[in-house]
Amino acid sequence: MTSVKRFRIDREPTADALGRGAFVFTDAYSVFDWGPMPDEVPRKGASLCTMGAFNFERLEGAGVPTHYRGVGEGDEHGPLAGRSTPPTAMAIDLTRVPDLPHDGREYDYDAYHEVGGGNYLIPLEIVFRNRVPEGSSLRRRTDPADHGLALEAWPDEAVDLEEPIVEFSTKYEESDRYLDREEADRIAGRADLADLESLARKVNRVVTEQAESSGFVHEDGKIECLYFDGEIRVADVVGTFDENRFSYGGQEVSKEVLRQYHKRTQSEWVAAVREAKSEAEHRDVADWRPLCTREPEPLPAEVVDLASELYAAGTNAYTGEDWFAAPPLEGVVERVRRLD
Repeated sequence: MTSVKRFRIDREPTADALGRGAFVFTDAYSVFDWGPMPDEVPRKGASLCTMGAFNFERLEGAGVPTHYRGVGEGDEHGPLAGRSTPPTAMAIDLTRVPDLPHDGREYDYDAYHEVGGGNYLIPLEIVFRNRVPEGSSLRRRTDPADHGLALEAWPDEAVDLEEPIVEFSTKYEESDRYLDREEADRIAGRADLADLESLARKVNRVVTEQAESSGFVHEDGKIECLYFDGEIRVADVVGTFDENRFSYGGQEVSKEVLRQYHKRTQSEWVAAVREAKSEAEHRDVADWRPLCTREPEPLPAEVVDLASELYAAGTNAYTGEDWFAAPPLEGVVERVRRLD
């Protein structure tokens, strides 16, 4: 089980065949790798499922191989078009996800791939960036000159990139880390790193074009992929307000709104999370959560309600269909802009 969606398995994958199953989306949310937070955001799960399905069907039209089979479960799944209500379940092909043994923070990817063989989930996240906004980890890890930008330091405002930056990070380590290409290539196993990058750039183009056509700016995002029978396919979910970062009218409208709200209103908890991760690295232990000295507090009811409207109105605007009874996105964005 992930922090925001559940797996349902109808047929287990094998060494030489994909399985069948579904994602069931919940209204839980997670920030700073914490896992499920104290609150749920109504309509969030349906929003993510709808946006994800919409993008998968656009990717299929662009010739991008994916694990998507439609919305719904079992024999009831089908295309998003024609539905009268937003879905909360997505039918998918299943690949194998071997255990990743580790000793402290040393992970045995050779063992992972020995079990995975030619049918496995690639243990990487492939991240693409079109813009470097406030809150981007790229600002902490690199300087503008590292990316050919004529800036001495990162400015307060967002920086648009002429060409997208593609990076690789770990997926199954307790504290994910960004990788150089040599280590990313080793962790990818049989999957070719250049093919992964090319696929990420194509997905980025499809999502960016849709975002621009509906008034959004697509700032960054990621894909996860499976490898089966010599082919790389896009897996997990693509182009939602959780997987990707979007802005509208200069205002962040993705999960970044909740992330930044916690930074402003629960700064001591955010600092405790950061310190726990650092301490876990110092001790060479994988799980940092038991070292965290604070728990997150629930959100005010009005913030939960606003977040729900943002997911719902944003999905309506992005897809161009009124899936949810929600006010126009412009008004919701103005209320988010005034959020303290």
